[in-house]
Amino acid sequence: MPELNSSSLASFVSQMGGDRALRVEENLGSGFVRLRVAEAERRQAAHDIRCSEDVIIEMLRNARDAGARRIYVATAREGDTRTITMLDDGSGIPRELWEAIFDARVTSKLESVHMDRWGVHGRGMALYSIRENVTSARVADSVVGGGSSICVTTDTTSLSERADQSSWPTVGRDDEGHLVVERGPHNMIRTCCEFGLEERGSCEVFIGSPAEIVATARTRVKTSLHGADLIFLDDLSTVAPLERFRLASDARELADVAHGLGLDISERTAHRIMAGQIRPLRSVVARLTHKGAASHQREVNLSADQRGLRISKDDSEEFLRMMERDFSYLAERYYLSLSGPVKMRVRGNRLSILFEYEGED
Repeated sequence: MPELNSSSLASFVSQMGGDRALRVEENLGSGFVRLRVAEAERRQAAHDIRCSEDVIIEMLRNARDAGARRIYVATAREGDTRTITMLDDGSGIPRELWEAIFDARVTSKLESVHMDRWGVHGRGMALYSIRENVTSARVADSVVGGGSSICVTTDTTSLSERADQSSWPTVGRDDEGHLVVERGPHNMIRTCCEFGLEERGSCEVFIGSPAEIVATARTRVKTSLHGADLIFLDDLSTVAPLERFRLASDARELADVAHGLGLDISERTAHRIMAGQIRPLRSVVARLTHKGAASHQREVNLSADQRGLRISKDDSEEFLRMMERDFSYLAERYYLSLSGPVKMRVRGNRLSILFEYEGED
């Protein structure tokens, strides 16, 4: 880069392009420049968010710092589009700041920052970094003192993610006896599990499909409204986001509530939720530590043919968890629900997966 003085600046802008000049605050000579703040922020944002899993952890940390006790992560993918909607019961965001929170250096943590295993948090860069790297990021809804719902859409061809987004990790204990994630792909589920274990006792994390998150919140989140408050309630937008699911009176209203919070479910799916056909989720920590969570999935018949494939217990349990989760694809479209454990049998060179299910009459 040539050295500049005030008389040659206009020529430089013309030769090198106005955009480049706008990124430079000062030319220091010998190829060195001082970047403008906005350009430095943009480059830092590109470094902070390099995959969908980075989006998840930054959103989780934001919810935690907002005082959330429960965090619900709904995620789905269609083609190359990944949607992530995170709902929490934290302090909420004033409506006039719904756009401003995605600007650089905007934070509610004026006097402090939070240091955790993922680094420093509280610089006011997390949501800015997310928006800089995704297709869209917005506040779907928020109530001050009642929590928020934030929606992010990514293009997986430009922001990568792990290929396996259905496998759950396994846990063990470190030298000090603390629960830690031991094995499993570094996917969004594992990200939620590691965060859930790190913040165990301060907040719960749930992750699932939009339908599973609606079913879980409707079952687990109690409303603070009773009696006369309910009688005179004519606008759900004043109610904490996570409490609205329980207040929906019918399937259409439940679907509308979900849509308003960034969770796209059909009215038919809402009917299934209200009928109890979509089971609520355990928190990620409860699922990881529940002793009987996979006990019903251990039937692997390898004795029928001793020459057949031999699968370890850990691998068979993990595979069956994947099969149970992937069954939801058919379940949502054909109104099915599992009525028994998923089973696997191996005979010779044939591996069979058995699903026991019930359908709507």
